Amino acid sequence: MTAVGETPIPFQAPSPVARFLDRRFGWLLVGPSILVLLLIGLFPIIYSLLVSFQKVNRRVTDTSFQGLYNYERLVSDDRFWESVLNTGIMTAIALPLELIFGLLLARLFLRSFPGRQILIAMIVTPAVIAPFIAGAMWRLMFDNIFGPINEIIRWIIGGSFDLLWLVNDNPIIVYSAILITEIWQWTPFMFLILLAAWSNVDKSQLEAAEIDGASGWRVFRKIVFPAIRPVVFVALTIRGLDLVRLFDIVFALTRGGPGNMTETISIYAYIKGFERFDISLTAAFAFLVIVTLSILVMIVLRRVGVTQ
Repeated sequence: MTAVGETPIPFQAPSPVARFLDRRFGWLLVGPSILVLLLIGLFPIIYSLLVSFQKVNRRVTDTSFQGLYNYERLVSDDRFWESVLNTGIMTAIALPLELIFGLLLARLFLRSFPGRQILIAMIVTPAVIAPFIAGAMWRLMFDNIFGPINEIIRWIIGGSFDLLWLVNDNPIIVYSAILITEIWQWTPFMFLILLAAWSNVDKSQLEAAEIDGASGWRVFRKIVFPAIRPVVFVALTIRGLDLVRLFDIVFALTRGGPGNMTETISIYAYIKGFERFDISLTAAFAFLVIVTLSILVMIVLRRVGVTQ
């Protein structure tokens, strides 16, 4: 109510600018952050796409449109396809082994026992070591003269044993050294994620299956795995992407050798871009990898129901 003698204040509709700011206030707050993220995320992709249609290398800086020249060079390069094959082999072997070992370790540490937390902390330690440091450490361990691995084998067989693990012409031996290092470092990552997922499985279902006399494998197949399947797929996606861009461990162990026997696509890009300075070819490679991996990730996430 208005007091006697007071003049009522007329209602004034907010101006169009005020109404616009009121409706868009939330966007105005988060807008700068979104803009920065878009610049950080999209600018390198767009720039790589532009450079991939140019001809920029150590000798020439031609920014005119070159068409699909760099993409044709890339797909016709046998060394590129060899690096794709090498990366595919390492991923196809390491990823399922890391999953299997991670599941076995998760099952082992599912129940409480004295010293459980200390053992878990010790097992997870390799995952917090920088991959290049881990590769350098295992390079010393695989040394054919002073390395402890050959020394242990000598002690077991009771005779001379001088195996060249990292410069051997036999790809099985060289790949074994890389895979041992990779699995040693990243199985703890899978173990930690799977242990957390397995620990949250409905205990009443597990107890009912145990009372009914179901075998451990049947319980895992019918109860545990369906419950942890989304986590398994996400963990496999994360590790799969890491393995596709595998660089540090291989570079520290073999630098892609002997020859280019263990050269991954990341090492291939490093050599082309930072040693030979073939910038446009490297940009074409980077754009193809980004597009391919983005499509694969969207397919996997849609498959497990993360995105609709």
